[in-house]
Amino acid sequence: MSEKVLMKGNEAIAEAAIRAGCRHYFGYPITPQTELAAYMAKRMPKIDGVFLQAESEIAAINMVYGVSSAGLRVMTSSSSPGVSLKQEGISYIAGSDLPALIVNVERGGPGLGGIQPSQSDYFQATKGGGHGDYHLIVLTPASVQEMADLTALAFDLSDKYRVPAMLLADGTIGQMMEPVELPAESGCTVEKPWAVTGTKMQRRHNIVNSLYLVPEELERTNIERFERYAQIEANEVRYEKFMTEDADVCVVAFGIAARVSKNAVIAARNEGIKAGLIRPITVWPFPKKAIAEAAKHVKGFVSVELSMGQMIEDVRLACECTRPVSLCSRVGGMIPSPDEVLESIKKMNGGLK
Repeated sequence: MSEKVLMKGNEAIAEAAIRAGCRHYFGYPITPQTELAAYMAKRMPKIDGVFLQAESEIAAINMVYGVSSAGLRVMTSSSSPGVSLKQEGISYIAGSDLPALIVNVERGGPGLGGIQPSQSDYFQATKGGGHGDYHLIVLTPASVQEMADLTALAFDLSDKYRVPAMLLADGTIGQMMEPVELPAESGCTVEKPWAVTGTKMQRRHNIVNSLYLVPEELERTNIERFERYAQIEANEVRYEKFMTEDADVCVVAFGIAARVSKNAVIAARNEGIKAGLIRPITVWPFPKKAIAEAAKHVKGFVSVELSMGQMIEDVRLACECTRPVSLCSRVGGMIPSPDEVLESIKKMNGGLK
């Protein structure tokens, strides 16, 4: 049975993970996601779960590797510098075709940066932050409700495709408190015949491994994995359209930037400018077809980001550079205001022929 409560975004992720059947959490405290770990520390012992504050982020991600190998739902969370430390382990998990959930509640960078919100880990999340050819399924919540909903979805997609998933949130959504309808307990119903759970002398031994010393075998494995990635791109793209049907200027934004941008789009409409918004909910797979379709009738795009410009490259690729794409951004923990986004919409609109 679902219930509606007032929660912080970080806490909503934790409770949704528990209700999705996650009973193993490994992490290390870092602002602005510490409430997530604190919630798990409080709740896990009461439900026969495992919470462990590892000695480091590197240790935490390798614990995730071990539990996932046994076929159990498992997650870790951190913020930007901590997620960087996890990258080698994430690559090993991807290379072993294991499902797992990694939560990144982003903060400003590079380096230690600051503790205020950011979206500057976009490249790291969508292009593969570790070594080798791999992808994560990357979901980007724009509300506390989506923090919960997309957590459950991330576990399901990760299990379905045997691909690790990332919830790419920003510090604002993590710290924000809103009403959220929590899902009912669902657990994990996916059969995992590949898991290393002991054979009971009834089947061959399973091996979880990412080492292939025969080049042809490694090539076959990578090709098969990319065939699954193609299925994900065909079936699992998620996005929201807002007032795009007759738009002359299309804003593209996710997370807290999308909430700001929606207000700017409404303000632009009130001033007689036909603006619309495409909000990626998955940034990998990226909604390329939706943007390409919009490019057939819009005259320009504005990419709104909490970075120096990262998603803008995917917007340009998606419209195949057939339309101008401008950037509206703030960095260092700053968030563009609706007025700043509106000004970017006006500039794009004013430059159109």
